[in-house]
Amino acid sequence: MKYYNEKIETMSRDEMTALQSARLVDVVRRTYEGAPYFRAKMDAIGLKPEDIKGIEDIAKLPFTTKADLRANYPFGCFALPISEIARVHASSGTTGKLTVVGLTNRDIDDWAECAARALVMAGCGKEDIVHVSYGYGLFTGGLGLHYGSEKLGSVTVPASAGNTMRQITLIKDFGATALACTPSYAMVIGEGIEKAGYDIKDFKLRVGIFGAEPWSENMKKEIERKLNITAYDIYGLSEISGPGVSMSCPYQCGLHVMEDFFYPEIVDPVTLQPVPDGVTGELVFTTLNKQGMPLIRYRTRDISALWHDKCECGRTLVRMKRVSGRTDDMLIIRGVNVFPSQIESVLMNINEIVGSHYQIIVDRVGNLDTMEIQVELAPHAFSDEVKDVEAIRKRIEHDMMGNLGVGAKITLVSPDSLPLSEGKTVRIIDKRKI
Repeated sequence: MKYYNEKIETMSRDEMTALQSARLVDVVRRTYEGAPYFRAKMDAIGLKPEDIKGIEDIAKLPFTTKADLRANYPFGCFALPISEIARVHASSGTTGKLTVVGLTNRDIDDWAECAARALVMAGCGKEDIVHVSYGYGLFTGGLGLHYGSEKLGSVTVPASAGNTMRQITLIKDFGATALACTPSYAMVIGEGIEKAGYDIKDFKLRVGIFGAEPWSENMKKEIERKLNITAYDIYGLSEISGPGVSMSCPYQCGLHVMEDFFYPEIVDPVTLQPVPDGVTGELVFTTLNKQGMPLIRYRTRDISALWHDKCECGRTLVRMKRVSGRTDDMLIIRGVNVFPSQIESVLMNINEIVGSHYQIIVDRVGNLDTMEIQVELAPHAFSDEVKDVEAIRKRIEHDMMGNLGVGAKITLVSPDSLPLSEGKTVRIIDKRKI
C-alpha cells in the first residue's frame, strides 16, 4: 500500500486550495459562534466571519496562543457544549495550567485517519505488528498511534511507556515490526537491548515512528544503527491533534502535512508576518475540520519551514522541515541562541565515548549566564584514569564551543547516573527562572 487516501494525498494544488477555502470559511464561522474568547478577538479588530472568503484571507485572522487556552481553562475554548464532547486530552506542561483539548467522535475518527496515513508513509500495512510505547492517558501519543494502527488494520500492541525490559521482551517475542515512541525512549530501548546481550538481528523490527520531541539527524542515525530500522519522524501536538499532523515518507525530505485537516503557515517569530517557502520561522496551524475545539492560527512555537513542491513519493501534500527547536525553549546564553538539538548533534558525533543521555543546567552568576552540560560516559569508555576523563571532557568542550559559539562547562558523569525518560525528556534546567 503506497497511500492510505490517494485522492487527498495526491490532490492538485488547485483542488486542495478549494477544499481548504471551503473548510476555513466554515471553521471560522463555527469558532466565532461557539468560542466566545475567539469571537472577542475578532470583534476587537472589527473582523466578521463573512469577511473570510477563502484560504487567501487567513492572514486577516488573529493568532491563538497557549496563553489563550490556559486563560480559558478548562473548557472555555471549546466550540461545542460539553455534552457533545466525546473525549478530552491535556498537555503535560511543567508550568502553568494544563492546556485541555476536547474532541468529538468525528474529531477522533479524523485523527485516526491522519495517523493511519502516517503509518502507511512509513511502509506499514495490515501485516505489521505495531508496538506503541508512547504514553497512554491525557498525553495524545499513545492513543493517537493506537487508533491509527487499528484503523489501518495492523496488529496493535498497546504497551505504553515504562518497564523497558518488559517492552524489549514483548518486542522480541511478539515479533513487532514497527516501534512507535519518543526518540529518546527509542535510544533507551536500543541501549537496553545491548545491555541484555540480545542480537538486534534476532528482532523483526523494520521501522520506527518517533516524535513528540526535537531530535537531530545524528540521533536518527544512531537509533537506526542500534535498532536496525528505518526511522521516520512523526509530528503532532495535543492542541491541534496528536501524532499524525505530519509525517516523513521514505524519501526523508521533510514531513508531509495532512493539510486537508491542518493548514500550516510559517511566520517570522518577531514580526509575525508570513515568510516564503524554505525560510525558517515559527510554525502556525489552523484546524480546518475540527468540531470540539477548532483553533485558528495557533502559534505552536515550533521552528520549521515549508515546501510546496511535489515529493518524489508522489504526494502533493505540503512538506514541513523537521522541527529544530522551539522559540520558547531556545536558550540565550550571553547573547548567543542555543538549542538543545545543537548540543545533541555534537554528542552524537562522539557517541563512541559518551552515552545518549545529557542534561543542560543554565544559571546566572552575578550578571553572567553560565551553562553546564552533564554528559554520561559510555560504559566501555568509563575509566578511573583522571587523564583519560580529562581528555574526553576537553574534546567535548572544544566541539561544543565550535558548534555553539559559546563556552560551556562539561561535567562527565558515570553511566546510567542521569534520570532516564520513558516519555518526553526534560533536557534543560534553567535556574535563572527560579
